Formats: sequence, C-alpha cells, structure tokens
Amino acid sequence: MIEYTEGIYTFYVYILTNKNRTVLYTGVTNNLKLRLHQHESKLNPNSFTSKYNAHFLIYFEKFTWIQLAIEREKEIKNLSREKKLNLIKEINPNIEFWNEHFK
Repeated sequence: MIEYTEGIYTFYVYILTNKNRTVLYTGVTNNLKLRLHQHESKLNPNSFTSKYNAHFLIYFEKFTWIQLAIEREKEIKNLSREKKLNLIKEINPNIEFWNEHFK
C-alpha cells in the first residue's frame, strides 16, 4: 500500500484558454506564476499555447506530490471537451481569467 503524507512542494495542474475561450490546454508545473508568464510571453513560439494564444488561466488544482499531479493532468487531458468545461464551471462558473491572481 502506498501512503501519501503532506509533501513539502506544491504542484499545479492547470487549464488555459484563449481570448475567445475556444481552446483548452492542460498542463502541470511547480511554479504557476512563472509558467503563466512563459505561456504569455510565448517562450516557445512553436508550442500549442503560442500557436493558439492560450495563456488565460481558467482552472487549477494544487498537489504536494508530482506523481499525483501528473496522474491528474492525464485524467483531465483524457476528458471530453464537455466534461472539461463542466469541471471548470464547478469552480469558475463564468470561465473568468484568473491570471491576475498569480502576478
């Protein structure tokens, strides 16, 4: 049996969208503030988020174990668009952009 105790690190699973809310991107990071800045500044111009201008944070979950965060990221990525939107709307009913909370 694997038993998880509280870890000392914080990891985030997050969902980004574009200005028109037509694209959904799911990622994982240990520094959401930095990662949002990287997406916004198009650090990698060939990336999905750069091509589709997806840098608006609309959802995130916090974890203390990277293994659990990666597992959750994979779960979310495998959801249909409709299920992803339902997940987002549970905590962000108006699909507002939350980037300002991490400036």
